[in-house]
Amino acid sequence: MSHEIIVQFVGYEVKAQEREYTFTVREVSSEPRDFTLTIPTEAFDGHLLRIQDAPDFCSRKLHRELATHANHPPDTHFAITNAELEDYRSARAPRTPRSPFSRKPVEDY
Repeated sequence: MSHEIIVQFVGYEVKAQEREYTFTVREVSSEPRDFTLTIPTEAFDGHLLRIQDAPDFCSRKLHRELATHANHPPDTHFAITNAELEDYRSARAPRTPRSPFSRKPVEDY
C-alpha cells in the first residue's frame, strides 16, 4: 500500500480581509479532501509575503501539517500567522553580498 499523496493547488479567492487558498489532497486509500489556508490581506500590504509566493507558502504549510498528522490533520482550514510569514520572509531575505573592495583577511604564514 502506497502512502503517497498528491497535493493540488485549486485556486484562491480574494475576500475583504484575507486571501483564501484552496488545495485538494488525493491519496490512494481515501477520497480527495479539500483544505483551505487563509492569509490576511495586510500581509501583502506590509510586504511580509509577495502575492506570487503565496501558493508556494501555503503548499509548504499544508505539507508540514500533513506530515505532522500522518496525512490526516484534524482541521481542513489553517489561518497563516504573522509569525509564520515573518519566518518565511527572513529565511528568504537576500544576503548582503561581500564588497569586492573590502579588506582581505590577514593570513599568518
